[in-house]
Amino acid sequence: MPTPIPVFSPAAYAPISAIGFAEADSTLSPVSADKPLPVSSVTIPAPTALAGSTAIAVVVGPFTPNSGKPVVLALSGTWTGTVKLLRSTDGGTTKLPLTAAGQAWGVFGANCCEPVWEETVTGAALYLDIVLGSGTVAYRVAQ
Repeated sequence: MPTPIPVFSPAAYAPISAIGFAEADSTLSPVSADKPLPVSSVTIPAPTALAGSTAIAVVVGPFTPNSGKPVVLALSGTWTGTVKLLRSTDGGTTKLPLTAAGQAWGVFGANCCEPVWEETVTGAALYLDIVLGSGTVAYRVAQ
């Protein structure tokens, strides 16, 4: 930014605003390149992973993800069947299958390891609806 800052017609003024912060001695310190705004990062611990294995049809969960971070699903083993990701916002009373543009989303019939969802609603929970034809599937839902 040039110094002095030019002001052009038709106005003969320019409003100025600045952000500052309180120093230890309670004086105002304007934010500048040599005095950036003091911030600290907050690390939210990842929720405990939902992990296990099964050889029978079962619904497992809940996994309550943190907002704004991808949820990764890993499926492994020798199995046939389907594993479907379900979502609930009422403590698990109602579990709905995921959709994207009205189409089924989060339905797997083979081993995988990939991001499957990013939650935006605090307290929403994910479940796995596992229906096996044969074999044993190991699952892990984590952030």
